[in-house]
Amino acid sequence: MDKAKVRELLDRALEQESAFLIDFSISSSNVINVSVDTLEGITLKGITAVSRMIEHNLDREVEDFELSVSSPGVGSPLLVKDQYIQNIGRDLKVKTTNDEEFVGELLAFEEEILTLQWEERVPKEVGKGKVTVKNEAQIALADVKEAKVQVRFN
Repeated sequence: MDKAKVRELLDRALEQESAFLIDFSISSSNVINVSVDTLEGITLKGITAVSRMIEHNLDREVEDFELSVSSPGVGSPLLVKDQYIQNIGRDLKVKTTNDEEFVGELLAFEEEILTLQWEERVPKEVGKGKVTVKNEAQIALADVKEAKVQVRFN
């Protein structure tokens, strides 16, 4: 299977659907796996359009293949910059390369820096009890080992 040809078809399909690529691979047995999304969240219609654009431009008579086009699941790690932009305002769990872990709302993603904010209960400086404080962390994308959206059930 010609990976360059498939990638060219994929790029055209992504452009038509205003989508972005998350992952793309072709196995030795010609299984093509594609993961795509849009900033608004890709629809089934969008996934179908991407799949058809690739499938209808490849000839199974010349070289048989299997094609799988999907969007990332809820628990999937964020792999590309557009996914961070897409998830601004949502809670993320971020593990860094130096084994720190943060869970907070993604406030911003600019110039490859993500800004997380979370609330924490800490002891009062004077007297008994605790107070709620807001914490914020800026993390360089290069320092992120893994980031996942955290689903809240209220």
